[in-house]
Amino acid sequence: MNISQAVAERILELCRINNITVNKLSTISGVTQSTVNDIVNHRAKNIGIVTIKKLCDGLDISITDFFNTDVFKNLEQELY
Repeated sequence: MNISQAVAERILELCRINNITVNKLSTISGVTQSTVNDIVNHRAKNIGIVTIKKLCDGLDISITDFFNTDVFKNLEQELY
């Protein structure tokens, strides 16, 4: 799994936990629906930290909370 896949997985997990749709996350975070859809559908390869911060703000969590999961702790180094 690469970092963009891990971010997509984490966003979907947080949506499930908060019982919201990706569209709702887009609305509450101020990130366009197309951007969020591109992330969760693996079309976005370079997801900016500003975008992740906005999503975290919409979810009322910190960036630390976002990345503090096993999926990120176990990522292998990407060499490309």
